[in-house]
Amino acid sequence: MSTEQRIPINVNGQTTTASYRPELRRTLGFKDLVFYGLVFMVPIAPMGIFGSVYSGSGGMVALTYLVGMVAMVFTAASYAQMVKAFPLAGSVYNYAGRGIAAWVGFLAGWAVLLDYLLVPSLLYLIAAVAMHATVPAIPVWAWLLGFVAFNTVVNLRGIRMTALITRIMLIGALIVLAVFLVVGVWAMLNGRGRRFSWEPLFNADTFTWQVVFGAVSIAVLSFLGFDGISMLAEENTGGARQIGRAMVAALGVAGLLFIVQTWIAALLVPDPAGLLAGGDPDGVAFYDAARQAGGAWLATLCAVATAIAWGVANSLVAQVATSRLLFAMARDRQLPSFLRKVSVRSGVPGNAITLTGVLSVAIGLYMAWRSDGIALLSSLINFGALTAFLVLHVAVVWHYLVRKRSRNVWSHLLMPAAGFAILAYVVINADVAAQRLGFVWIGIGVVVLIGLYAAGRRPKLSGMPGTGDAA
Repeated sequence: MSTEQRIPINVNGQTTTASYRPELRRTLGFKDLVFYGLVFMVPIAPMGIFGSVYSGSGGMVALTYLVGMVAMVFTAASYAQMVKAFPLAGSVYNYAGRGIAAWVGFLAGWAVLLDYLLVPSLLYLIAAVAMHATVPAIPVWAWLLGFVAFNTVVNLRGIRMTALITRIMLIGALIVLAVFLVVGVWAMLNGRGRRFSWEPLFNADTFTWQVVFGAVSIAVLSFLGFDGISMLAEENTGGARQIGRAMVAALGVAGLLFIVQTWIAALLVPDPAGLLAGGDPDGVAFYDAARQAGGAWLATLCAVATAIAWGVANSLVAQVATSRLLFAMARDRQLPSFLRKVSVRSGVPGNAITLTGVLSVAIGLYMAWRSDGIALLSSLINFGALTAFLVLHVAVVWHYLVRKRSRNVWSHLLMPAAGFAILAYVVINADVAAQRLGFVWIGIGVVVLIGLYAAGRRPKLSGMPGTGDAA
């Protein structure tokens, strides 16, 4: 039986504490959290979207990932501050709700819900399409159903089983990446592709900040998932500080791997000018670079590894994060109560996990039917995540600087302000269609919020006294 713990809150301008009872089983250490973050981000994630980032950035793909990593490090720093104050599952939803006000938390949760509900569907769809291309006899829908069924069963078995499977998958992805890097460098040393160049990091002929930040809005998809570590705050054995350290560690490792592999791939692209002019509608630019380096076997290895990484490893932990967000919002009566049920045997929110799987199938099959399904899902996911991150930075300043009168200007003002500024510029330069659809989703959230107030179910966070607005 879990014991009550205390968290700081603000009521009518006075700081006090409130109790909450952790309901999830604490079994994850620092290494588990870092592995979880790396698997969610997928060390070989750039392979699937390399061509889009390359063409969108004017060839400066390494610079794009570097800027993206810096932006996410600032965001991880804000997460680390808020998880120390509120060590609960729920991510931005909890931090904005408790750090600013409950209704702000609802809208932040609604924004990030767009990200978390759609991420598993996107991962399953990309993996299913890739595997169908490799084994055409099996249709896309069959691959998609298979991936979803496998992951749902694993996640229902408990978080330790998920951690074990993802660790094995991570090791496999790292082996494939190491093979590509070794073969790629050897190929360039033997005259294939271009000689070493700084152009993937900076090209004076194509550089503008608008171009780079526009490409960051695509590349950030590779980084999404580091924040999922915060969803495991109630299953973490090492305290709140461990969550923050795990986020930064996972981001640093993943960012370095992203930069190195895209730099080498950029120098191996068979037709750089054609890729810049025509883009990569089929998503095969990285595999073309691999074929240039080592032949068809390396291209196939990278393609299959990407499919398995996205369809099993990445989507497995995406389902974990989504289910924890649904659980947290249901616990606070902002989603149906059946989603807060925790399995006595496995200690996981089984209903939330199952619903995530069902939604993934429905959304994935619909998007597979659309010709623009993958592009539409990607743009919506990025908008939802970046919007939630903007609110997170505001929550740090409001909770620490305004409420608690903190004198730590670096951590509680300058760091979140820098993160906010970078992400705001990324959102401004993002795809216009994504902006429009994202604001429609936020508008729906406002309508739902008004409906909750009208029904007498105004947002109220668990462990908070009163209406929750004082939080």
